[in-house]
Amino acid sequence: MSEFGKRGIRVVGVSVDPVAVSRMLGEKAGLTFPLLSDPEEKAIRPYDLLHIQGGPKGVDIARPAEFLIDPTGTVRWVNLTDDVRVRARGDQVLRTADRLGLGARP
Repeated sequence: MSEFGKRGIRVVGVSVDPVAVSRMLGEKAGLTFPLLSDPEEKAIRPYDLLHIQGGPKGVDIARPAEFLIDPTGTVRWVNLTDDVRVRARGDQVLRTADRLGLGARP
């Protein structure tokens, strides 16, 4: 996480869960970045991130995804999956940011 900060790249998470649940999940996981709540799916749906019945007991969840968004708000890179265990590694995201010229290199 410190390498993202050094480069001026801000990391945030977005969940379909209510604020209290997102807060609890973030604390339990030891997240050091904000976990935002989008229970009305206003940001999740336009990015095709709703995984219908993908969670425990068939509840809707946000699909695991990583985005690199430039300062103008343009999505420059997306990594999507339906498996919560499959994520882009931090070093992969940083290499991609470098390749796209996003963030300041230390």
